[in-house]
Amino acid sequence: MVTPPDALVRLRDVLGRTALPLDVPDAERHRAARREMVEQLDDYVLPRLAQIEAPLLTVVGGSTGAGKSTLVNTLVGRRVTEHGVLRPTTRSPVLVHHPADAQWFADGRILPGLARTGRATGDPGALQLVADDGVPEGLAVLDAPDIDSVERANRTLATELLAAADLWLFVTSAARYADQVPWAFLQTAAERSTAVAIVLDRTPPEAVEEVSVHLARMLTDRGLRDSPLFTVTEGEVSDEGLLRPEAVAEIRTWLHALAADANARQAVVRQTLDGAVRSLARRTHDIADAVEEQVGTAVRLRQAVDTAYDEAVDRVDDASADGTLLRGEVLARWQEFVGTGELLRSLESRVGWLRDRFTSWVRGRPQQAERVTVAVESGLESLIMEQAENAAERSEASWRSLSAGQHLLEDSGRDLGRASRDLRPRAERAVRDWQHGVLEMVRTEGADKRTTARFLAFGVNGLSLALMVVVFASTAAIPTGAEVGVASGGVLLGQKLLEAVFGDQAVRRLSAQARKDLAVRVGELMDSERRRYLEVLDRLDLDPDATARLREAARGVDDLRIAGRVLPPVPRPDEPDGAGER
Repeated sequence: MVTPPDALVRLRDVLGRTALPLDVPDAERHRAARREMVEQLDDYVLPRLAQIEAPLLTVVGGSTGAGKSTLVNTLVGRRVTEHGVLRPTTRSPVLVHHPADAQWFADGRILPGLARTGRATGDPGALQLVADDGVPEGLAVLDAPDIDSVERANRTLATELLAAADLWLFVTSAARYADQVPWAFLQTAAERSTAVAIVLDRTPPEAVEEVSVHLARMLTDRGLRDSPLFTVTEGEVSDEGLLRPEAVAEIRTWLHALAADANARQAVVRQTLDGAVRSLARRTHDIADAVEEQVGTAVRLRQAVDTAYDEAVDRVDDASADGTLLRGEVLARWQEFVGTGELLRSLESRVGWLRDRFTSWVRGRPQQAERVTVAVESGLESLIMEQAENAAERSEASWRSLSAGQHLLEDSGRDLGRASRDLRPRAERAVRDWQHGVLEMVRTEGADKRTTARFLAFGVNGLSLALMVVVFASTAAIPTGAEVGVASGGVLLGQKLLEAVFGDQAVRRLSAQARKDLAVRVGELMDSERRRYLEVLDRLDLDPDATARLREAARGVDDLRIAGRVLPPVPRPDEPDGAGER
């Protein structure tokens, strides 16, 4: 037994760990290709390299009704594989080998995913092993299901079996030889340099020459000019399900000669192995391209969500600082609290009177203070909810514009196009926490001023409300002069009150700190909403480094193959080849 090269083992590992979860265009085709490549490595390339001297595996494949089972039975000389009355006919694979070669197939060296059985079965997940002297040593014949079966499982299994073959014995008929499905398989064989022999079965004697010439021309045009072409004419089938021996004599002679010639067998194995390895390396770059597209799509989906929620944060930040909130309920309650009009008329000339007047307002109106607090809370909460809903809708619309995003939304099991149901209470709590933080800022800032007349006059609650009002217009242009608007006047009043206690520099610092704290809390809320989308993407387990690993693994295999170090060296004529002549 030979250990397969590390480069191929590494390629198998990388391909096996590669995920293509997004439903981008052609994703299903690439998934099928990756799965097929892994299966070919598992079923054929790695086990064949480990036991290069094992018998030549000839897989008999072809279209429904082409006569594969009858051909195999006739080649062996007795009925070893059953065909059904109804289509599809062959439902499970049957492998016929010489009794001396039994050890090569009983241990799962090839097709390890199929259970071994010694009896006829209709289970496509089982491989029936039949030992018979009618098959020469060094050769095994496997009757595969139809490549165009109406049952998907049969088609899939036929593809796997053909990918595990050293030699394809491809059976078609005079009525079906030009069909598209068989030629798709033959084209694959040509691209991978797989050893192929063609059997034109069930051909009327008068049509043999015409059909065989046309078929040979088609084989030449598709890169299979060196493939042997055999013809089996129509004839009676015995009760045992056999054709006349002479009908398959040419095929039997060719197969027996191949089995008897160790060098010829090795040449077939090496041709198919080298073609398979070369094809795997090339196709790995296609899978790498597919992964790259998947990663790029995931990045676009992520960016769409980030953009929507970043904009939501920015819009809340802008609206909570440009005077937008100083309208409606918040402005009305603030006016009730401070008596804006009367105070403003005396603001410039009678600061002392203003202080006394404000003191009476604050001390006499605790209910108005609570109403301002509630109005601020309600206004901020509504602003946050509005922007969260908008961000969810924009994210959903962006995802639905891509087929991959649409499938993710449908499979998520969540209504991602709306804000979370628990966002409102969380937003309420965040706003209350922010208000409490503003109160604490004012209390801390006034720690050494608590005994001053001004601090006592305005109080912590009044000053914290004034600071919130200033924050809500921290980026707004506040007009001055006789035409001062009501809202602007309220902001200016709050600012003058704060400056009277703390000074203008402290007010600017407190305002910036309060605004920053609000932005942080809003950002955390939006991030929690954003995570609903990002968690869907994170569950995909897409690795952005997978593309580089795939390409590196493919280059490693190519380098090894070009250097001639994938296959074991050909034994010299005076050395035993492991299989030998028996």
